[in-house]
Amino acid sequence: MTDFAAMLQTIKDKQWSLADIDWDAPGAETMTDELRAKMRPFMADLVWIEHIGARGFASLARKAPTPEIQEIYRYFHAEEQKHANAELALMKRWGMLDENGAMPEPNINVRLAIKVLDDFGDTLPLTGLATLIPLLECALDGALVKFLLEEVTDPVCHQVFKHINSDESRHITVDFQVLELIGAGPRHKLLIETIGNLKPQVIIGLIVVFVPLINKMRDNIVAMGLPENKLYNAVKRFASVGSRGEHTKRIPAYHVLKAQAAMVVDRSHAYHKYLADPMVKLTSKIPRRLLGKPQSWTEEITHEPVAS
Repeated sequence: MTDFAAMLQTIKDKQWSLADIDWDAPGAETMTDELRAKMRPFMADLVWIEHIGARGFASLARKAPTPEIQEIYRYFHAEEQKHANAELALMKRWGMLDENGAMPEPNINVRLAIKVLDDFGDTLPLTGLATLIPLLECALDGALVKFLLEEVTDPVCHQVFKHINSDESRHITVDFQVLELIGAGPRHKLLIETIGNLKPQVIIGLIVVFVPLINKMRDNIVAMGLPENKLYNAVKRFASVGSRGEHTKRIPAYHVLKAQAAMVVDRSHAYHKYLADPMVKLTSKIPRRLLGKPQSWTEEITHEPVAS
């Protein structure tokens, strides 16, 4: 079992800031017009996904079972925000922002995810949220980021993602160790905690939001050139690491999300035809005005290289 106090100290020792990066260093010229057009929507999605992760960690910090894990999650919350800011700074470096440096608007599926996490994130069961986050991080770290580094040769990009990948490796380690800790509890308490907190509106919200969000991202990235086997391997990592734990397998949410992940990477599965694809079409018709203004915490996204 991980020594969470020692991990917390490692996290503190490994902190970095945008001010550590020389954003004017040579290499930006390697971003061609063709690559810029291809990468801009990908980078915008990546920035917003980091903020979805940040909001998830903020909720986890309120539910974590020990003071050390609570503080770890607070650091992870700040790190995800920092990752978003660093990726936005890369977009500025590559000429992907408008003249005011404004952040590109999130797509409707991302807006929905932010709204649902804001409305229900603090009431989601710990087991569910603590399982969802490592699934998203395995996919992000194992497929999306590796794809980006293969496409882009700018050394500053590689320097930034060396920091981000280091952070994410600690996130994933803690994610699975927390699942082990949760899974070691009495089975009846796991079931009561899971069922008792999953209200119908929360279940519907999760289906309406995360099914189309994950499916749309999957298809967008594959269309850009990500080999499907790399996406499969990233998701397989979630299943294989989780299965190594003696207690993680006792968590119902782990089995549910593992099954969904297997369906997501298999484009021939009926899941896409009868649920995910229709949900993508349905959500694309939702008027943005119905979602209201973006939450105030999204204003913390900045490309300015401030120390943190």
